[in-house]
Parts: sequence; C-alpha cells; structure tokens
Amino acid sequence: MRLAGSLLLSFALPAVLAFSISDALAARREQVVLMQGNVAGKQVVETAADGSVKVEYHFTDRGRGDRSKTRWKLNADGTLADYAGSGNDYLLNPFEERYQVRDGRASWKNPSESGERTLSAPAFFLPLQAAPEISGALARALLQAPERKLAILPGGEARLQTLGEYEVAGKNGPVSLTLQRIVGLDFTPRSVWLRGDGETAALIVASGWFVIIDADLQGALPKLLELQEQADAKWAAEMTQRLTHVPKGPLLIRNARVFDPRDLAATPGTSVLIEGERIVRVAPDAQLKAPENAEVLDARGRFLMPGLWDVHKHYASIEDGALDIAAGVTSARDVANNFDTFPERVKRFDAGSEIGPRVLMAGFIDGPGPYAGPTKMLVDTPEEALKAVDFYADRGYVQIKTYSSLKPELFPIIADRAHARGLRVSGHVPAFMSARQFIEAGADELQHLLFVELNFMYPRVQDTRTKARLTEVGEHAYEFPPDKPEVREFIDFLKRHHTVIDATMALEEDLYSGDPDAKTPPGLRGVAERFPPQAQRGLSWGALKPPHGKEEAYKQALPSMMRLLKALHDAGVTILPGTDALAGYMLHAELEVYSRAGIANAEVLRLATLTPAQVLGVDKDRGVIAAGKLADLVLIDGDPLADMRDIRKVDAVFKGGKRYDPGEIEQALGIVPRKKPAVAE
Repeated sequence: MRLAGSLLLSFALPAVLAFSISDALAARREQVVLMQGNVAGKQVVETAADGSVKVEYHFTDRGRGDRSKTRWKLNADGTLADYAGSGNDYLLNPFEERYQVRDGRASWKNPSESGERTLSAPAFFLPLQAAPEISGALARALLQAPERKLAILPGGEARLQTLGEYEVAGKNGPVSLTLQRIVGLDFTPRSVWLRGDGETAALIVASGWFVIIDADLQGALPKLLELQEQADAKWAAEMTQRLTHVPKGPLLIRNARVFDPRDLAATPGTSVLIEGERIVRVAPDAQLKAPENAEVLDARGRFLMPGLWDVHKHYASIEDGALDIAAGVTSARDVANNFDTFPERVKRFDAGSEIGPRVLMAGFIDGPGPYAGPTKMLVDTPEEALKAVDFYADRGYVQIKTYSSLKPELFPIIADRAHARGLRVSGHVPAFMSARQFIEAGADELQHLLFVELNFMYPRVQDTRTKARLTEVGEHAYEFPPDKPEVREFIDFLKRHHTVIDATMALEEDLYSGDPDAKTPPGLRGVAERFPPQAQRGLSWGALKPPHGKEEAYKQALPSMMRLLKALHDAGVTILPGTDALAGYMLHAELEVYSRAGIANAEVLRLATLTPAQVLGVDKDRGVIAAGKLADLVLIDGDPLADMRDIRKVDAVFKGGKRYDPGEIEQALGIVPRKKPAVAE
C-alpha cells in the first residue's frame, strides 16, 4: 500500500512506549475474542522469565473457528528466533507450523509453504496460522527497528506509524493507549492498540466485526472503534482525493463498442455523452457532436458496458470499496454488517469521500445459540423478530437476511413484517427447515446455491448450522443431476414462486475444487500473484479436505452444481452474481464459472448488470447505458462476449461520471497493475 505521510500524524516514540522487550510483558494476560460484540473465544498469552512466549487461542464461529497453541522466542531486536504452532484452521483442518533461525539462516514450513533464506539484516517471520498476538509482537519489533522498518518473511516489508496517544476509561481507571499502524502487510494498514508498557491491548478488525481486547478495556471498545474508524476514513478520503478524476465539463466517450443487456447487442462506433452524474445521450459517433467544453475520451473500439453488480458483500476491510471499483463493480448489496458503523460508510461511498460502489443494505437476523451468526441482532420471540425488522426498515435497509439458528416458526413472522414494510427477504435456510418450506413461508431469495442442493437431502440433513451444510453437499451433490425428477420438480417450483438464487459459485468452487493446503482460490490464480506478498497468503475462504473414500464425490461436487446452475437458468429461474469473498476480483471469477457452466456470455453479462437492478428495484437509474441513467460504466480492453476471462481487463471505471483508473487504484493498494498491450500509434 502507498500511504501518504500527510494523512497520519507522525510522532517520536512517546514516553509511554519507552519500554524494554525483556521486561515489558506481564507473565500472563487474558483477552476476550468478540464477533459483532458477542463473546466468541479467548487468547491467553504467557511470558516466561527467559522471554519465551506461549499463546493459546481459540474462537468459535457457527461450528467453525481457529484453535491453536503457539510458542516463540524473540531475538534482542524483537524478531522471532524460533516459532512453533499447531492446531486447526477456520474450517477445522489440522496444521503444524515451524520457523527457526540457525547460523544466520531462516527456515520455515507449514501445510502450504516451505522455504529458507540467509538473513543479512533483521527480518520478522509472519506465521500463516498465527494467533492475533503476533501482530503485537511485530508492532513492538518495528518500534525498535531503524526507521521503524523490517523485512517480512516469507516476503514484503512492514513499516510502523504511530497515529496518536489516547486515554480511555478502563475497568480500574484511566488507561493510556497508542494506536499503531502496520503498513505493507496487506492492501491496507493493520491497526494495533498498545498499552504504555508495550502490551497488546486490542486488535479491531473489519470495522469491529472481529475484536481481540483486554477484558478490562471492553467498556472502552466503542471509543477505540470510533477512533480507529476515524483514522480509516481519513486514509480512505486522502486516497479518494488522489484517485478520483472529475471531468471539468461534459464527458464524451467516442468510438466505443457499447453493450446493451436489454437485447444483448454490442454496437460498435457508438458515443456516450455524460453531463454531471448522468448519461445524456447515446448515439452513433457521426450523430453526436462534442459540446464545446467537453472532455473527449477515445475508447478506440473497446468494449463499454454498464457497471457490474455484486449482490453478496460484507464490506469490512478498508480496501473493499476500492477493490470493487478497480474491478468494475459499481453497485452492490451488503447482506450482513455492523449496523452501528456501516451506514456511515455507505454515506461516504455516496458522497465520494471514499472510493466504493453504490450499496444497498440488507439487515442480518439470527437466533441465539452456539451456532449463531456474527450479529448483535439475535431474536428469540415474535416480539423481538418484529422489532428487528422495524429497526432495519427504519434505517433505510432494503432487505432482510435471516440465518441458520433462527427458529423456523419465527421466519414467516419476519417475512410478513418485512413485506409489509416493503423489504425483500432472503437468507440461509434456517436449520430444521427445507428450502421449499423457507420459500413457502415467504422467502424471495436463497443465498448460496448449496441450499438448493440441501433441499434434496432434507429431511435426512436438517441441522445446517454447522459445517455439515458444506460437507453434505460435497459428498452428495453428484447424486442429484438436473434430469432427476425431484430436481426438475423443484426447479419448476422455484420458477413458479419467482425465487431468486444468489449463487456464490466462485466461493463454492473454492470450497470443493480448491486445494486445502493452498491459500489461493481457483478463481484468483493468475491474479493473486500481483497482490502484496502477505495478502497472497490468506485469500481462500477455506477449501474442504475430502474425507477418506469421498474424494471422487467431492471432485464431482462443483461440476454437479454447475449443471444445476445451468438448468436453473435455462428454466427461467433468476440468478444473481455474488461473491461472499474478496472484493472485485472474485466477482470476475463468479462470472467465469457461469460461462464455464454453459450460460451464454451475453446472458452472463446481463445477469451481472441489468438483472440485479431489476430485482432490487433500481433499474430506473442503473443497469443500462441509456439516456437518463446514472453514468456507471466499465471500459474493457477485450471482448467478454467471446471470452469471459476478458472481464478482468478493466481499463477505466466510471461511477456517476467520475473516472477511476484501475491501475492507479491497484498501485495505491500495493498491487502490481495488470500489464496492458502496447497501443499502436
């Protein structure tokens, strides 16, 4: 990431951080893990007299979650001298990881990486499956390093910036904390809160979605979140100001090949005139004269299409909005987020103070219990359910998304109230309920194609709160081909009920066709190599490892789901493209899966542009390049009608007439821009 020095305050090392690593840390520290404010786990850090550190860490998320025991020793400069860890990853796959330095040579090994390097200068190894405390250890090492810089193993460089020193109310009185920013690990900075003696006080991730914090500071979490959000907003605003290109007058795009999703035609030699945020006219080049003060952009015959949609987002990281715009995603739907902070971020997207698409919000509701989803909106009674719907409706949300731990008897109450308030209803099918029952009770939409597959396994498979909703599909999807009578009947049922499917096929490709020991989803191969070294290490949602004897079934899972997707589309069931994964680039992967499934490329592009606008009721303004519509456009240096892989060749993106250069955005996020062929003079 390129972070302007003018954005963040630069401080000399505050007096409160003038500590010694050898005596800074308490013998034993316990921290609580929160997901959306709910207790999800714990981190225990023990430091021995010789400075060695042991960490036990776990959190539980809907039957999944990390669990690890790690230990390490530090060199005098704060870098790791020796590290060992074991446990299971988020999808419960076991792991072991080692790192050591012997005679100036570092070596490391984990399930997906191994390497060696001779160290000519200090370097900090970042374990792949580390407990959160490792971020605090890195921050402390950077505080000691010359110029606060360190090489990172396996690759990259990290820098530390101190944003400020703050006093907050702790359980036992005022506590002084510093907000530290580690730059260079990912697309955007990583924030770490340190106490005056250097101890790690808190890590707040994804706008408060995930938090690790000292128990005595839990009462101060809202203040810490506010301060960190302010810092993130300033960082985003500065980048936005640098990268947003606003025409000084009307903008005329000439000589474009314009795609119209209404009739699937692509018309060459077309001009598009934009004034302000809207399209004024679309006409053949010869029929559209440039206004006197117009800025003219020669498309050179390239493919111009309406902005793309991603209907399954969870905007959390600072970079998500910018990654979407760089990939041509100008409209999106967020289907679960922190309702305390996220609406303000949507306002920043709309105001142009943060790069991001136009976002419609869906409110997330689940029921309490050990497998409850990450939300504070947990309902257990009809009164609570009605209140939750009204809460979201009163705040401008357009949809309700329910989840797996919701009591089935509460769903029709939620659906009726949502429809009475003008909201759509979708979700995971609650446990102990079939997809058919879910739709009959009022659902307009299903999230994830795997819930269509699970309908065929009901009532044998009823408790879908756990990992079983993933593994059962992996083992049995091949048993339900589209020509099977019960499958054909259910497809007809979906068509009659006008049910929409938010398919998330690229995510399911990662689950069933990815490599459990790799960290790059299949849909990002060839793209991830351009990302910052550390960002490349955690891109996969988590590929499933087939149980012994089920390897062939898992191998057939994705092809079976692709055949089902094609059958649904051919029958007239509405499909919407969503990712539930890395912003921007995974939407491209989603569309490529649709194309490989046999859906005609022109129809895939319609599903990604006009169809979501129609389903979500905003087609008056979006989905088509036509007079009166918002000027949300994507210029492609290729032909996605011929090869859907060309959807990745985004040359320019327009949101409300403002232009964004994907290469500039990528460079600002530490991504190596896509190489473009030379243009003949």
